Amino acid sequence: MNFKLKLFLFSGASALCIAGLSWRPVSIDSDKGLKDYYKKYFTLGVAVTPRELHSEESSLITKEFGSITPENAMKMGPIHPEENRFYWRDADSIVAFAQRNHLKVRGHTLCWHAQAPGWMFKDSLGKDVSKEVLLERLHKHINTVVSRYKGKIYAWDVVNEAIADDTTFLRKTKWTQITGDEFISKAFEYAHEADPKAVLFYNDYNTEQPAKREKIYKLLKGLLAKGVPVKGVGLQAHWSVNNPSREELEKSIQMFSSLGLQVQFTELDISVYAGRQGGQLINGERPQEKAVFTPEMEQQQLEKYKMVFDVFRKYRKNITGVTFWNVSDRYTWLDGRGRKNFPLLFDTNLKPKKAYWEVVNF
Repeated sequence: MNFKLKLFLFSGASALCIAGLSWRPVSIDSDKGLKDYYKKYFTLGVAVTPRELHSEESSLITKEFGSITPENAMKMGPIHPEENRFYWRDADSIVAFAQRNHLKVRGHTLCWHAQAPGWMFKDSLGKDVSKEVLLERLHKHINTVVSRYKGKIYAWDVVNEAIADDTTFLRKTKWTQITGDEFISKAFEYAHEADPKAVLFYNDYNTEQPAKREKIYKLLKGLLAKGVPVKGVGLQAHWSVNNPSREELEKSIQMFSSLGLQVQFTELDISVYAGRQGGQLINGERPQEKAVFTPEMEQQQLEKYKMVFDVFRKYRKNITGVTFWNVSDRYTWLDGRGRKNFPLLFDTNLKPKKAYWEVVNF
């Protein structure tokens, strides 16, 4: 940098200070990505689809992130559509991409009530199978999938969203109807058996909501007391511009860390529409309205991203990973049932938004 340019920058900073405005220099290094800024903190990852690995998003993924999660390719339905048939192509392509580019992989997810294939719960006559049959099928599924990627996937979301959103404890599903709560501990045991070195997570949303947080804590404490090999808790982090509060976010990290578990934020996005996001799409969206990323949305989202990453860095000793749920605003699951959302750090042209610079400027 020459003397004239240095003087110009100094003068500009001084002018801002004189005017009473805050000014913070941002060290912009075109070679650095999110993973590099946070190298000494925790792994930064992103959920991907096979298509993105063969498009212009691929270079953004390898530059910015240190791990990838298959958005859908490893869920039970897509990867195991029939009892005696597995569909490996999409999952294999994601793992192969990660290995070529020296990225970690988080497996998602081995047992979930949604996207579970119907055959899993039925016999040849269409009746519900027994607990023994269902657990044996679960065992076969987990053993086959985890064994295939042993040594290539460092962590698994083993059980996903088993806790109810209402006043009951466990979500009412075919899993609970047939096995009670036994499927949860068995899933962890089966995964550990298939790959003893993999870090095994329980994954859920609305983990900053006090009532649900208490139930998840109770579940995990009980599993640990029984010697179940759960090693981490995944806090999904489908949030919005007005949720969660800093206080509730910090309390969640403190509570789950107190159990001796790794904490990872596994599905981070921040909706530009107010409301409690959780694992559901915000109600009241009006598809007929044209969606515009307004300056107000931009500022609110920027402030929320700044806050949550301030907290993440504060608890760096407890947090081992943060994963964004999708690469950019070009494609996000939040677009699925309503007007366009803009929840990520990269815009529809794959360029960093202002919020990006707040996340890396520390």
